[in-house]
Amino acid sequence: MGVSGELSATVRGLPGGCGPRMVALLPAHDEQASIAEAIESLTQQARQPDLIVVVADNCRDATVEIARSTGAAVVFETQGNQHKKAGALNQALAEVLPHLTDGDSVFVMDADSRIDSGFLQAAEARLGTELEKGRQRPTIGGVGGTFRGGRGGGFVGMLQRNEYARYARDVRRLRGRVLVLTGTASLFQVGVLRRVMSARGAGELPGGAAQVYDTNVLTEDNELTLALLHLGYGILSPRECLLETEVMTTWRDLWNQRLRWKRGALENLVDYGLTKVTWRYWGRQVLTHVGVLITLVYLATLLGTFAVNGHVQLHPIWVVLTFVFIAERIVTVRDRGWRHMAFAGVLVVEMTFDVYLQAIQAKAFWDALRRRERNW
Repeated sequence: MGVSGELSATVRGLPGGCGPRMVALLPAHDEQASIAEAIESLTQQARQPDLIVVVADNCRDATVEIARSTGAAVVFETQGNQHKKAGALNQALAEVLPHLTDGDSVFVMDADSRIDSGFLQAAEARLGTELEKGRQRPTIGGVGGTFRGGRGGGFVGMLQRNEYARYARDVRRLRGRVLVLTGTASLFQVGVLRRVMSARGAGELPGGAAQVYDTNVLTEDNELTLALLHLGYGILSPRECLLETEVMTTWRDLWNQRLRWKRGALENLVDYGLTKVTWRYWGRQVLTHVGVLITLVYLATLLGTFAVNGHVQLHPIWVVLTFVFIAERIVTVRDRGWRHMAFAGVLVVEMTFDVYLQAIQAKAFWDALRRRERNW
């Protein structure tokens, strides 16, 4: 029996009649350093998956061997995949979905992530419910996680961990309402994924084929989120759905990661155009680029006054904005302790990192505008 036949047969043999079944898919490309911890986090769940499948995509290291020895029921090795994570998941889903019911679920989790023990129980409880009880709200078709940064990375790693802490704080304040279901860890109803496939095949959604993930994009998680929203489903990241994910350990790796994220998000919006769903996303893009311009004006003011007067002299409005920026940096990392709060108050560090991220945003916009060849 081939690898794909093994996966199909295993899913087909899952017992039914005891509630919805859950299949966990872990796409992995050369993840020998992290795959064991990722699988272990699944086996320690309060609600364990009924099947753990590692989707090994063109692996050249020991990922396959480690996965087989540490709890994966099936290691599905892709065949001829040239579409990275999206293509690998599409191949696995083509084997999995035909043997599940609409009420079952599929959990997709990056192999460099580790979910907290209550993640799947909380996610399954919210899947298929109304976004807000007692009101006319969409049914939740996908539940994602809120991530914190993993270990390592030195200075650049610490900055990412602070950034992720700020994002988690925002999600809590919004009661789990998010703009994107993170690709690091998300749970979907099978019936919803089938609806996505049907809509792509009928030309209602981008993608050009009856598949779950659009293989023509850089950010498959962002695109799938837009697909769900356009089909009328809601998305949520409950406070109980927490995980730890890998941080980039060098400035170059961080640049490449964020450039892909930001350019992918822009191109996803172009694919969907201006709709009743995307207008909010377009608005955020506009505000982000306005922020880039404001930062440039701020820095130009600093340099201009120094060049003319030999010292920095700020207009009162810039002084006020500076203190607001510092206060926001401090308050939003208070969950990480006083040391990180004190560090966040150092203007030159946080401002430099903010300018770095804004430079990536500007580069992503410029590359998309020029239709420069995209790199993974």
